[in-house]
Amino acid sequence: MSSPAVTQTAPTAAERVYAHVKQGVLDRRYEGGVLLTEGELAEAVGVSRTPVREALLRLETEGLLKLYPKKGALVLPVSAQEIADVIETRLLVEEFTVRRAVPAPPGLLDRLAALVEEQRRHAAAGDLAAVMAADRGFHAEIVRGAGNQILCRLYDQLRDRQLRMGVALLHAHPDRIERSLTEHTEILDALRAGDAESAAAAVRAHVGRVEALVRGTAR
Repeated sequence: MSSPAVTQTAPTAAERVYAHVKQGVLDRRYEGGVLLTEGELAEAVGVSRTPVREALLRLETEGLLKLYPKKGALVLPVSAQEIADVIETRLLVEEFTVRRAVPAPPGLLDRLAALVEEQRRHAAAGDLAAVMAADRGFHAEIVRGAGNQILCRLYDQLRDRQLRMGVALLHAHPDRIERSLTEHTEILDALRAGDAESAAAAVRAHVGRVEALVRGTAR
């Protein structure tokens, strides 16, 4: 007996606006300092202004926008403090979890290798947002591999900030992609060798280089 088909609920108008604006902020179609108006967004998504207001309020609570009544919503630039906070949290979580992931099971190693190749394919296609998503996925797999669900949830909370900073970094330093692939391979090789300290050192060096470059692009 076949199981009943699962009905997919269509996204609401507010959810469509939310997804449109959030993706635009993350991939830098809407850069920091840009003022978005309700009318422009309503026209872009094909909805009325009411769901636009609902979506913008939600994005304001996530720290991506600042609402100005009767004017619109300002896309907030990435601050130096936000960069420092994200990098510090990444180092704490990623160094700890990469050590805990040793000895790495074959499944984890295979997933990491696939993400490196995915990143390489997107780089060849010039899709920087997809490159950054694969990059972030590589690190998230290692965090999940440590088996600590609380740390996984903490790391997931950094997702949007990581993607936004990362896309800005790749636009400013396109040569960073090849270097990042090399650094990911170094992390993967250390995990394959079962060398927890070398893996942690590779993560520390990788995130440290990201910090230096991102700080240089912060406005």
